[in-house]
Amino acid sequence: MDKVYWNDGGQVTPPHDTGIIREVLAVKETGRILPDEELESRGLLVRIDREVDEAYAAMVRKLVLRPDLFRERGRDLKVVYTPLHGTGTFFVESILADLGVQVRTVPEQREPDGNFPTVPFPNPEESSAMAMALKLAAQTKADLVMGTDPDADRLGIAVPRDGDFVLVTGNQLGALLADYIFSSRKELGSLPPKPAFVKTIVTTELQRKIAEANGAVCFDVLTGFKYIAELIRSFESAPGGHQYLFGGEESYGYLISTQVRDKDAVSAAVLTAEMALYHRSRGKTVLEHLHELYEKHGWYREEQISKGFPGEAGSKMMSDLMSRLRQSPPARLGGVAVTTVKDYKDGTTLDVRTSRREKNIDLPSSNVLQFLLESGSIVSARPSGTEPKIKFYISSCTGPGLTEREALPILDKEIEAIRGDLEAFFP
Repeated sequence: MDKVYWNDGGQVTPPHDTGIIREVLAVKETGRILPDEELESRGLLVRIDREVDEAYAAMVRKLVLRPDLFRERGRDLKVVYTPLHGTGTFFVESILADLGVQVRTVPEQREPDGNFPTVPFPNPEESSAMAMALKLAAQTKADLVMGTDPDADRLGIAVPRDGDFVLVTGNQLGALLADYIFSSRKELGSLPPKPAFVKTIVTTELQRKIAEANGAVCFDVLTGFKYIAELIRSFESAPGGHQYLFGGEESYGYLISTQVRDKDAVSAAVLTAEMALYHRSRGKTVLEHLHELYEKHGWYREEQISKGFPGEAGSKMMSDLMSRLRQSPPARLGGVAVTTVKDYKDGTTLDVRTSRREKNIDLPSSNVLQFLLESGSIVSARPSGTEPKIKFYISSCTGPGLTEREALPILDKEIEAIRGDLEAFFP
């Protein structure tokens, strides 16, 4: 699927998207396709090379918050990396090497190959895609495993635990990066007067708690990085307003610099390596610090359920299911009372206990429903924009102060009960 970008570097949003499609549909015939040589001679085709590569690499290096950490300890961090046959190899290897970090790339997956011969699906969200990197990491006793998807905009990681490696979810890595970026800037005195953190509505609320604990304001946007870019642009058009520092989505996408207006795995990889080094310098592993965050803010666990509705009949079934959920929202999910229903289609919030509905969601209309539970957990229903399926996002949480042993059974029990209730909705 091709993406179209606006003049600020972000993907197009309304009304530009519909305007572009209108112009495309108005084209009745195509002109002659010119050869590359003629396009170049007329200035219609410009090839980019080192001038962009070097500027981008310099920008990423400037994002480093503690350069002394790399100079003093970078050589001690052993990273195993896979680009999954994609474009990330050059930048991830070269920038981390410049910072002194040892990077060992999975040799079978290092070279670009659009057939992706070693993986069923080249996405670091999939555990199968990270299998070869995890094997190499175990052999070499690596400290950190990183994988980027073929166009190097999503980042997945794994970290050691008890002689094995644990895959870190997109929500967890986003929380770790938010904590490191905001707490470090606060400690180093580089936090601006109005720092902003941006996340999508289906991304864990743990990230909000972390950002707010460090003095930042959290903004929610609809799913899609184009909305994060749009919000950055609005910040920049309001002098003296909020300043974007970090944002992301649960599906392994993160954006650290406003010089890029889409998710960027390379800069996220560099900050992840720095974050791992920092916690190591204080005698902690990445996973141990994640547990510190859970104990402080509450434990969170997220799970996604996708239900397919193929064919023409499936489209109607999807529509009917969303209509039923709107007209008769469940009173309980997983045995826990539903207190609030947010409908992003009409921008309203329903207080289930008082039956009062307010139009108070200031976001573009989107066919998404959220059910907020008495426990603090959230269940979101969102039909896919590209496939005939509905995605249910479950985010279960506990209060702060619990240990892992105490919290995980609570989360597991609630998620399993919610899953059972959601599956009862399916025909």
